[in-house]
Amino acid sequence: MNDFINSLGIILYATLIYATPLLYAALGSCFSEVSGVVNIGIEGMMTAGAFTGTVVAYFTGNPWIGFICGGLAGAIFGALHALATVKLGADQTIAGTAINMLGPGIVIMLAKVLFNSTDTIPLDSTQKIPKFFSGLFDTSTVLGRFMDNVFANYISTYLVFIAVIIVWFVFYKTQFGLRLRACGEHPQACETLGINVISMRFLCVVISGFLAGLGGACVTMTISTQFRPISIVGQGFIAIAAVIFGKFRPQGALLGCLLFGFCSGLKVVLGGSSGISMHLISMIPYVITILVLILFVGRSRVPAANGKPYIKSK
Repeated sequence: MNDFINSLGIILYATLIYATPLLYAALGSCFSEVSGVVNIGIEGMMTAGAFTGTVVAYFTGNPWIGFICGGLAGAIFGALHALATVKLGADQTIAGTAINMLGPGIVIMLAKVLFNSTDTIPLDSTQKIPKFFSGLFDTSTVLGRFMDNVFANYISTYLVFIAVIIVWFVFYKTQFGLRLRACGEHPQACETLGINVISMRFLCVVISGFLAGLGGACVTMTISTQFRPISIVGQGFIAIAAVIFGKFRPQGALLGCLLFGFCSGLKVVLGGSSGISMHLISMIPYVITILVLILFVGRSRVPAANGKPYIKSK
């Protein structure tokens, strides 16, 4: 029984940790997709955020400055994507693919310049995002260890759950959210009502990049405590899959990210005690991603104008 409780606690802890960066990125994807712009460049934006957050925290010693700068780096790449797709009318899928290639390329070059290495940029314990409720529970008991695993989590995890509530409120309870959703459904009608569709979409893609950058910073400043060229591998695409699973709604994206985080938690537990090949276990999140896309992509109602460049009427 004690082993079961310990394993359950570890799974829940890993679920929350691995779901956090996915959820930041998924919320960002919701902003872009719901406004009518396909953004598959989430992966590149997360990579930029992961590198920038790590480097800034490394030099300043302040993880929160690094965290915010990681988001700003993602926002810059979001602005590039918005410039190409919203302003210039470029193909959104190709532009997103270019961002996914440009982001890792630039950060690897900068790592070489700054550290004469592209391998790793480590952080010490003071440069990581701190934990909330750390040391509050008695870890000498089974219940105490379970509570510590579940609640003594990184502050960024608590912040992302608050962000879900805020994004939901913005989407469905504010005039900005109404206009955002309208731009993804019928931009021509929005124009007749005096809504600047170009500006609205541009802003949403930048917000998308900012949140994706925060997600990337979470990966290197909580999970791995270092930046490596392979720090972000597939998380951006998993976040997009979670948005599809959640039918382009923030609350649905939350459930999708928790599902993928749970798969990663299983990977942690099974990898330590099952005797199953680590190569097979590492496939679990990606297999689930494929299954989700197969089972749910046809059921999700995509915003009517999503992926369609908007050309302002003369």
